[in-house]
Amino acid sequence: MGPYKILRSIGEVAYELDLPNDLASVHPVFHVSLLNKCVGYSISIVPLEGLGIKENLSSEEVPVEILDRQVKKLRNKEVTFVKFLWKNQLVEGATWEDEANIIS
Repeated sequence: MGPYKILRSIGEVAYELDLPNDLASVHPVFHVSLLNKCVGYSISIVPLEGLGIKENLSSEEVPVEILDRQVKKLRNKEVTFVKFLWKNQLVEGATWEDEANIIS
């Protein structure tokens, strides 16, 4: 989508964009890794009409793979933590979860 005008730089790695009213529900500040320099012709720009933005932008986190397992010893018990890789996440987005909370 785009191109959109950059309104201002926020720190060294984020920019606030001038988004159209159709995208009023989208936060206008983006990390530089999510932005691309606009090169090309206007015919290659995806129009906003017909895309539609859902009001509920949340997504269900679904575990895809167990990457690691660790047992932590507390005072009088052991707790097992599992490192999960989640659907639509990179390996860097994997999180440690208490195995007892996941199973129940």
